[in-house]
Amino acid sequence: MPRESDPRTIRDALDAATDAFNEEGFGVPTREPAIDPEADWKTQLTKACRLLAAVDRLDGHDYFTATIELCFGATERSVEAFALAEGGDELGDSRDHTTCYDRASALGLLSPETTIRLRQLYDTNRTDSYYGGRRPTERQATAMRTLSGAVHGFVTDQLREGGVCLCYADTQ
Repeated sequence: MPRESDPRTIRDALDAATDAFNEEGFGVPTREPAIDPEADWKTQLTKACRLLAAVDRLDGHDYFTATIELCFGATERSVEAFALAEGGDELGDSRDHTTCYDRASALGLLSPETTIRLRQLYDTNRTDSYYGGRRPTERQATAMRTLSGAVHGFVTDQLREGGVCLCYADTQ
């Protein structure tokens, strides 16, 4: 099938998205102001803060799939922030969605039992809720919000350099 047979709206939108990610044209890009670019760990931690803030905005609107996705992302970004800040990791060391759980255990952030359970939760339920035929529930979304918030708060408390987390600032 030739490219020209694809809908023009898709081709144009794809071109625009590719340009946006390549930062081609349109002058200076507008970046998300709350994401701290000073250091990789700060970037990951503030991304987690923003994911949790987005979850809070979705609360009460029945976006359970989105909530679960964002919560898994917030958990990953939080643990990655710790691995970058305290473990000497490089940003490229996080090769997939589950590396952070292994690092949490290896760095002594969480016990091996807890990290195994977190990884199993991801492997079994994230994949099923997102790619599988299951329909996520409100209870699952609420539990994931509580879990990701607990992990994020704990990680933030374990970082030697404080004052980076935006969660408290977002509620003001």
